[in-house]
Amino acid sequence: MGKRQGMAALTMALLTACGPAPAGRDIHAERTAHVTARMEAHVGDNAVPALVASGLVVAAVASAPVAMGETVPVDLPLQLTDTALVAIPPGRAGDDTGAAGNAASGQAGTTMRFSPEQVVPFAKKVEKVLAGRGAFVALLARKGRLQAEMPEGMAFTHSGFAVYSEITTAAGRRVPGYAVYNLYQQEKHPDVSDLVTDYPSNFFAGVAELEAGIIIPSPTLQKRLLSTIASPTYASLHNPQYSVIANPFTLGRQNCTEFVLDVLNAAIYQTDDIEKIKTNEKAYFEAQKVNVNPLKLMLGSLFSAEVSLSDQPGKPVTATFEMIGRYLAAYDKGSEMLTVLPD
Repeated sequence: MGKRQGMAALTMALLTACGPAPAGRDIHAERTAHVTARMEAHVGDNAVPALVASGLVVAAVASAPVAMGETVPVDLPLQLTDTALVAIPPGRAGDDTGAAGNAASGQAGTTMRFSPEQVVPFAKKVEKVLAGRGAFVALLARKGRLQAEMPEGMAFTHSGFAVYSEITTAAGRRVPGYAVYNLYQQEKHPDVSDLVTDYPSNFFAGVAELEAGIIIPSPTLQKRLLSTIASPTYASLHNPQYSVIANPFTLGRQNCTEFVLDVLNAAIYQTDDIEKIKTNEKAYFEAQKVNVNPLKLMLGSLFSAEVSLSDQPGKPVTATFEMIGRYLAAYDKGSEMLTVLPD
């Protein structure tokens, strides 16, 4: 193994990653207007508390997130199809049963540690947990590396948004289920990312451990997230310049978890102004210190395209799923954080 290959293996063993995009086309679920309409019946506009400073934060002035609270409970559970959905690769016919052959495609370039027969039931269990709690939008995370390989304070390697949707299958059926909105690295250009929508069976296809992290925001914040994800703001917050250890307080690089944090705060503050979002994140979000030997980080940035220190003005920090959970626990009353394991 050459020096470049050796350093890439070292850094990827130590650092989190958002993974390559799934092998398949970007399938967007039917947009969330119908879900928003359903939520209107449970969380009316009058139930949404006013944000400080008339809902916006003036430039360079931080404003604490308002504790939104769980104002009105939703009906439990949400309807959910028994079908396990997968994103079908281009040019491949396929039914809408979530057959093992389709699920096996997983994520490009990854080694399958678990069989489709293990992944598909687990993915469906995660969906049932979300539906059972009436979650229209939740933060979803997976473990792409063994816990023993992870830096201190980090457990999950990738996160996205699970959005309850009416999904049109390849066979033309319209079924209720969860679509997952992700930021993925490009397989051939790991320092570049794309926004991709897939399904839980794809999301968990290449994991190292079958364990899901879930954060369910309060109903009020879910409503705001639905509006943000369905709007141009969602794509506008994407920075394709990827780093596995992106600093959440700067604008130079971005990874999947920082993107989730940015979208989350766009919804909380109801703004698409990234400068205002970053000002508030720096003031109120606690980033995770990257507990990796500085020399290894420096060498990793030289030999691995996905590791960059260009956006780290001091000791490296990054956003993690766990720290987002702590952030919402402090500022979004009624949010819930849990894990799901296989049966």
